[in-house]
Amino acid sequence: MKNLVRTTMLCLWAAATVLAADREVDNSPHWAAWRGPFANGVAPKADPPVEWSEDLNVRWKVKIPGSGNASPIVWGDRVYIQTAVKTEVLAASADDKSADAPAARDGQEERAGRRGSFWGSSPPTHVHEFIIMALDRKTGKTIWQRTLRKELPHEPGHSDTTHAACSPVVDGEHIYAYFGSRGLYCLDMDGKVIWEKDFGDTRTRSQFGEGASPALYKNTIVINWDHEDQSFIVALDKNTGDERWRVDRDEVTTWATPLIVEHQGRAQVITTGTKRVRSYDLASGKLVWECGGLGLNCIPSPVSRNGTIYVMSGYRNRQLMAIRYQGATGDISDSAAVTWKTNKDTSYVPSPLLYDDTLYLLKKNSAVLSCYDASTGTPHYRKQRLEGVEGVYASPVGANDRVYIVGRNGTTVVIKNGSKYEALATNSLDDGFDASPAIVGDELYLRGRKYLYCIARN
Repeated sequence: MKNLVRTTMLCLWAAATVLAADREVDNSPHWAAWRGPFANGVAPKADPPVEWSEDLNVRWKVKIPGSGNASPIVWGDRVYIQTAVKTEVLAASADDKSADAPAARDGQEERAGRRGSFWGSSPPTHVHEFIIMALDRKTGKTIWQRTLRKELPHEPGHSDTTHAACSPVVDGEHIYAYFGSRGLYCLDMDGKVIWEKDFGDTRTRSQFGEGASPALYKNTIVINWDHEDQSFIVALDKNTGDERWRVDRDEVTTWATPLIVEHQGRAQVITTGTKRVRSYDLASGKLVWECGGLGLNCIPSPVSRNGTIYVMSGYRNRQLMAIRYQGATGDISDSAAVTWKTNKDTSYVPSPLLYDDTLYLLKKNSAVLSCYDASTGTPHYRKQRLEGVEGVYASPVGANDRVYIVGRNGTTVVIKNGSKYEALATNSLDDGFDASPAIVGDELYLRGRKYLYCIARN
């Protein structure tokens, strides 16, 4: 039961990702999607502080309106944040024709008016504004702010989650802001909407809310839409929003973001799932390979390096699999392509961190860390308790041979990257953190429940 409660943070950890081709050099000073330049949580050339507090190494701290679990995205001199602001406007009813109470879309009021989620969350009653903001990277001041939609959410989501859980993705020319059932929006860098796409409303398991965000590669953007009705995966032209292909999926709700990898010039979209782990050809949508699924509540997003992808779940049928995708075709469930697996101490919500050949994962959503040799699956250490941290939803990140693990209680532990556990610092701030961090240059960005922090040396 407690495990299911934690599922709420699903939204976060499913956020946007970019191509995870096996590049060795970080050639862009950006954090363009929630898991960084290589979609593995690592910023190889960055060097943020090791220590900080409210009085030390906080370059700026700004209050963000509304609420959101979307991670900060950094490109050039700007930081992008998605948020959902609850208004004072009640949902429109048949007797309320006020212009200030927007009418719901077809069937939306009926869905919103049903009994709350599995855990008893109340159905939504207030209209929300779905907003993306651009902040100045040096000062934290708002450059522009756009309300992309104003409407009544059709599901309550879990009490821990928000209605702005998906992170945007940026390519330097456009920003792709994604709010799930509230749509996908392509904006220019000054906040002008170029196109938008509405996929309808999801019906998520136990009304826990949404999380899976776009994956972007060259001119193609991919959305995975797994829910309790007909699931599908769709590829769009990033410049126009036109569909290139759409494939139905035999899946229930998942919250993991797809990962796009490349092998011998062929890009693949790899998705986790309750029933199957699948790879699709990015150009056509045709199934390339598949293997056994990961059980209910697939939340952690995959990571990849050197032709191997690591997929994980942490609920009832918890497991971690290392899959050699190079040359894989058909059903590879019982083949040598699955190089190793374990069902020990896997993460429920946080995605793993893959730093060089070292794989880090947290037990369920707790401050208990395990570290593996990614090539062999041999544990370097397991069940290492992180002092001072109480609960973890954010995915770990790495830079300058260090690993940063952010706790829900505002405490971050910094450890040395490697096969032996070595704590370097324990840092606390006056906020709680559920969103995954971003690292660019000498800066660490932490999106809290109330504030966005830029951590940098004073």
